[in-house]
Amino acid sequence: MSSLIIYFSRADENYAVGYIEKGNTEIVAEYLQELTGADMFKVEPLVPYAKDYNTCIQEAKERIGNAPIKGNLPDVSGYDDIYVMSPIYWGTYAPEVETALKQGDFTGKNIRVITTHEGSGIANTIVDVKKVCAGAIVSDNGLAIKGSQAKDSKDKVKAWL
Repeated sequence: MSSLIIYFSRADENYAVGYIEKGNTEIVAEYLQELTGADMFKVEPLVPYAKDYNTCIQEAKERIGNAPIKGNLPDVSGYDDIYVMSPIYWGTYAPEVETALKQGDFTGKNIRVITTHEGSGIANTIVDVKKVCAGAIVSDNGLAIKGSQAKDSKDKVKAWL
């Protein structure tokens, strides 16, 4: 079975961890790739977010429903399992994740969700993935990892798999 990790991650200032060179979600995505051998697609905003956290989350709020991304989602037809990963912005995934997901046909695909957060858990991400990925089999068993614990989350990811 072939797998694809679709993820959004942001470095710079993050809540509770300060300035980081690699985003928390990317760290977890790399663990997931190591454990599964999945291909990866990093969702990148067409316009980068501000480096400071407070400005970034305001920008994310303004982008809900209109968040252009660089490039296009790869053809998902050859994948059986899809992992959708994002930090929690405003109660769900980053707006750019929705932009990417709207580009694919996920009918019959198995989708599992992982989030990074500092208190929001999985939030509404699973519900929102189900809405956008009509026809997919979206697991209700998501994984929520505190961003401040991302670097030490490999065993947690392994146990979840």
